[in-house]
Amino acid sequence: MRTDSEIRKDVEDELRWDPDIDATDIAVAVHNGVATLTGFVRSYMQKTQAERDAKRVAGTLAVANDIEVRLPYINKRPDPEIARDAVQKLQNELPYSSQYIKVTARDGWLTLEGSLEWNYQRDRAEKAVRSVRGVIGVTNDIVLKPRVAASDVKQKIEEALKRSAELDASRITVETIGSKVTLKGTVRSWAERTEAERAAWQAPGVTTVENHIAISP
Repeated sequence: MRTDSEIRKDVEDELRWDPDIDATDIAVAVHNGVATLTGFVRSYMQKTQAERDAKRVAGTLAVANDIEVRLPYINKRPDPEIARDAVQKLQNELPYSSQYIKVTARDGWLTLEGSLEWNYQRDRAEKAVRSVRGVIGVTNDIVLKPRVAASDVKQKIEEALKRSAELDASRITVETIGSKVTLKGTVRSWAERTEAERAAWQAPGVTTVENHIAISP
């Protein structure tokens, strides 16, 4: 079991190693394996990237991302311009489903609403607008309304978990109620936990995934 000080040092090193982040003003604290990031960065992309970097570090059980986005003056823009560019990004990224997404901008914070059929579309929509200049945060309120009814979801997810080379499927249990999936068990890293959730979302008809998998290195 790694100590909190070892994890904190590795998170700090990982942030400094990442060329896409200016980690000068980011502080890291770790308590019982939970890493807390504070300070500020100059774009929303840097904030989300810092969180991904921290989750990659061995021994990290969870990440609290309290980093503040402080945009340089040159990147501050009126909300209508931010919303317009966000809509354009969605049209480019999801040309056949962007029409079902509504974008609202308020003080640089984007809110996505509407309904889509697949979770990958919802994730892709959020990733597309993160890079819009002037954005300081994104709330993704898009709901899933699959056209295909959920059927044999539990079996399909269990089979997907067994196929994954990154997972020990015997340590994960799958529970389903209609289109809702709950994952339980233990894995060795945050990356495995994320991979299990990704596999669950890929099952046709799934609208909700609750990931209760614990990390036990």
